[in-house]
Amino acid sequence: MSKPKRQTYKSVRTVVQRLRDDFKSGNQQFVLLYAYNGIGKTRISMEFKNKGKKGGNRDTLYFNAFTEDLFVWDNDLDNDSVRTIKFNAESQFFAGLQGLALEESIQSYLGRYADFDFDIDYAASTISFSKAGATNIKVSRGEENIFIWCMFMAILERVMDKHPSYNWVQYVYIDDPISSLDDNNAISVACDLAKLLKRDENQLKVVFSSHHALFFNVVCNELKKKAHKKYFLYRPNGGNSFVLQATEETPFFHHVAMLDDIRAATENGTLYTYHFNKLRSILEKTAIFFGYNDFSACIHGVEDEALFARALNLLSHGQYAIFEPREMGEDNKQLFKQILDAFLAKYEFALPELSK
Repeated sequence: MSKPKRQTYKSVRTVVQRLRDDFKSGNQQFVLLYAYNGIGKTRISMEFKNKGKKGGNRDTLYFNAFTEDLFVWDNDLDNDSVRTIKFNAESQFFAGLQGLALEESIQSYLGRYADFDFDIDYAASTISFSKAGATNIKVSRGEENIFIWCMFMAILERVMDKHPSYNWVQYVYIDDPISSLDDNNAISVACDLAKLLKRDENQLKVVFSSHHALFFNVVCNELKKKAHKKYFLYRPNGGNSFVLQATEETPFFHHVAMLDDIRAATENGTLYTYHFNKLRSILEKTAIFFGYNDFSACIHGVEDEALFARALNLLSHGQYAIFEPREMGEDNKQLFKQILDAFLAKYEFALPELSK
């Protein structure tokens, strides 16, 4: 297999020009970027949006960290009873919001991930939430984020339907839509996004970027039959230049990137219970590659083989909360590290270390 092509860019502006050129000269509908946090994905998404502003017009609808800032809590500090989210109705994000009839679409997505209800007051530009008979409640940060995402998905439907309020949209830039999801829910959200983007009526040009390896991999697989380009985005040695490493692999480097992610989590001690699922998934992919019938063959012959196999069987089948991933106990962290070290000692992966 030939080595993936790499291009180095000296600034965010030149990276954005490359992405826009992919759409114009390469006849692509999707550009998919995988990058770790801290690389500059949000800055790139904003520069992409700014590049499309001409004569007071714009061409890009985006979802990123700034989108979430359009929603601000009013916690009713005086009476501590009526808590709402105020949204910035002046933003183009909410163009013609009242005439869009979004509630049904939002609920169709929200009902898949959460169990609370909402009410939009268009005149006051506020949103209130209720759950189990309690009204005007403050939902958790994770629930708030999933609601905002569902609202974006509903708006994106209207854009694809060519609603007059969004006739200015030519490009959509989606950067790291959901954080703190366990793997099962990450797959569900990714599949819902890809299903919407694959609609025949969708003529939009879309950039999607994420640091979540599994989320990214699902989107790649779902869009593989569409005209697209895939890149690793990173900054060599933490410097100021950017590298776009093109690849046609599907999924590209997925389990290698996931393995590097796990290694980094082990080194800094931020291990959660779902990491056992990730590690088992990597062992299963490795077993398939070598023709083994069971993932345990990947740790055959190592010291404490039986203990490690039993631990992976037991600890990779837990039920994990969607918004509140649980950190491992110290004993399990040590056990996880021992299994990972034994696996990496047996199979010398050339890990990319893109996080550095």
